[in-house]
Amino acid sequence: MENTETGSFLRNRRLESFLDKNSGPNVKKTLKISSKEVARQRPTTDAFVDDDGWISTLISCVRLVTCFLTMMVTTTIWTIIILLLLPWPSQRIRQGNICGHVTGRLMMWILGNPIKIEGKEFSNERAIYISNHASLIDVFLVIWLTPTGTVGIAKKEIIWYPLFGQLYVLAKHLRIDRSNPSAAIQSMKEAVQAVIKHNLSLIIFPEGTRSKNGRLLPFKKGFVHLALQSGLPIVPMVLTGTHRAWRKGSLHVRPAPISVKYLPPIRTDNWTDDRVDDYIKMVHDIYVENLPELQKPVVSEDTKNSSRS
Repeated sequence: MENTETGSFLRNRRLESFLDKNSGPNVKKTLKISSKEVARQRPTTDAFVDDDGWISTLISCVRLVTCFLTMMVTTTIWTIIILLLLPWPSQRIRQGNICGHVTGRLMMWILGNPIKIEGKEFSNERAIYISNHASLIDVFLVIWLTPTGTVGIAKKEIIWYPLFGQLYVLAKHLRIDRSNPSAAIQSMKEAVQAVIKHNLSLIIFPEGTRSKNGRLLPFKKGFVHLALQSGLPIVPMVLTGTHRAWRKGSLHVRPAPISVKYLPPIRTDNWTDDRVDDYIKMVHDIYVENLPELQKPVVSEDTKNSSRS
């Protein structure tokens, strides 16, 4: 009887030893690896999901209607103010800027896109502010984030934009007839005269139009001529994500994250008229370096080969 109990005891000890051996560090290591794999496969909660469902569309419609009504209120208030300031052009510009700051900030708050702003230390320079352009949201951002005392330059058709276009003209901002080169040049000269006379800054989209897919377009020469005539530094504003938030030709605003990055001012007081194309390429290259891959311009094989040779 004692032998039987002793044998049973020894067998149980061997079994416990075996189980302890196999449930040690190796099993813990396996569990750790599994947890890492699970974490890696788990979707992140802050990732933007492009949702075209009816709920997302309904929310977008409500936000757009709210934006329009808000713009009606702010535009009406500042139209009255600006009409009272008709004899004082510089004050009209500044009041237009204040209206832009209020309206632009309200629009972005209503639309609800997460916004990250970098380089704020360069946002109060007296300068020529330039920005890439891929969405109507870009307009809200630049009127909100450019300093008071900034005159805008836009295409002449902006006057037909409901509410915003009419206030734009009343606030003494400038329009360009892109179909008429001589008229466009004259508008640029007027802009420089206003800037010098009233100590103003400028804001312009150097691409001249909105990009359809968010990718950077070639730059026009206008901003370089403005810099040559005024001697003001150029402050690039790099906008990312706006093309995903509100696509060209769409009325569906999505909650895509947006980034605004001010780059250090580029001195232009030593620029010369014979290097206009070089300056355009230099500034365009700065944007290419600072934009994410999906917003960089598509480089053709011919361009690649020519740059290598």
